[in-house]
Amino acid sequence: MDEAPDSSLTGVHVAGGAAAPQAADAKHISIALLWRGDREARDTATAGSGRLQRVFGELAALGVHAEPAVYSDDFMEEVRAQLSKLDGVLVWVDPISQGQNRRLLDRMLREVASRGVFVSAHPDVIRLMGVKEVLYRTKNLGWGTDTRLYQSAAAFREEFPQTLGQAGPRVIKRNRGNGGQGIWKVELVSGAKHELAMVRVLHARRGSLPERMLLTDFMRRCEDYFATDGCIIDQPFQARLPEGMIRCYMGADKVIGFGHQLIKALIPPPPEGPDSEAAQPGPRIMHPASAPEFQSLRTRMEEEWTPQMMRLLGIDLRSLPVIWDADFLYGPRTASGEDTYVLCEINVSSVYPFPGQAPAAIARLALDRVRAAKNEPNHTGG
Repeated sequence: MDEAPDSSLTGVHVAGGAAAPQAADAKHISIALLWRGDREARDTATAGSGRLQRVFGELAALGVHAEPAVYSDDFMEEVRAQLSKLDGVLVWVDPISQGQNRRLLDRMLREVASRGVFVSAHPDVIRLMGVKEVLYRTKNLGWGTDTRLYQSAAAFREEFPQTLGQAGPRVIKRNRGNGGQGIWKVELVSGAKHELAMVRVLHARRGSLPERMLLTDFMRRCEDYFATDGCIIDQPFQARLPEGMIRCYMGADKVIGFGHQLIKALIPPPPEGPDSEAAQPGPRIMHPASAPEFQSLRTRMEEEWTPQMMRLLGIDLRSLPVIWDADFLYGPRTASGEDTYVLCEINVSSVYPFPGQAPAAIARLALDRVRAAKNEPNHTGG
């Protein structure tokens, strides 16, 4: 489990986006872009290469000194020393990657943040927003659905069979993960409503195949999630999943673009097999924030759902990440045929790829946040 959030970063709601103080000259501001890699990657990293080169370029255009900070637990102290000399750091590190987690990294980021270095996204903000538990905590907002929370293996064994029997196919989600890890579609095969029922399960990881097993065996498989993540989230399977997922990219509290993708996770693979071309997800088509087909979603995100989430979670405006996204599936249409949207995940730890206009927005927000932090040394979230 990660450490508990620092309560000093939450509990204050800022209703609007007041202009940041301009006391600090951009030419005297230094920001690192941090991602995971090995020693060779750290020694050879430059601002002109890699997937974040456009963010480096936009920061440079604003007069900010930006430098790479490739991270590994093996040389954490070296990265800590680097960050301690800078004004801020923007972080792109998945919760789980090749058997590694963020426990040591997050501890180090909290420490440098306590010394006045601006960190986005701050680990304590990730613990509030970038976990599946947020789906339960915000289920009564307009993006919510029939979401259940299980805080122990015993509660999962007792409650989930009945929910599955009464509510139809469900999607089980571990609290922290990425790339489909720990996300399962579960549906009854035998029709029984107890733990000895036969179920069909499908992991969201690419290349997965449906499996038939006893429900009790599946629930036993999930028990490790409680030890590592603290809880399991349970949502109804959305029948319109084949129509794709809409990724709403946010720069703090404003939409900066959309991505629409025909995903294949939780959809049984075609007869050709899970590795066939037909089983691969479609490309993510990027759209600007002004895209007409997504204006209803944009309005709800900016005017309703994001402010409501901030109040509910106790996150102030300047603690919102510089870049984050909310993934939506299409929910049931209204009686008049309009689309509804169901939140299936919020991504905060490592949001990439992003729309073409995002790098400029990221750079501007990062500069404003660092300027504000220099004027309020105790405020280190973002």
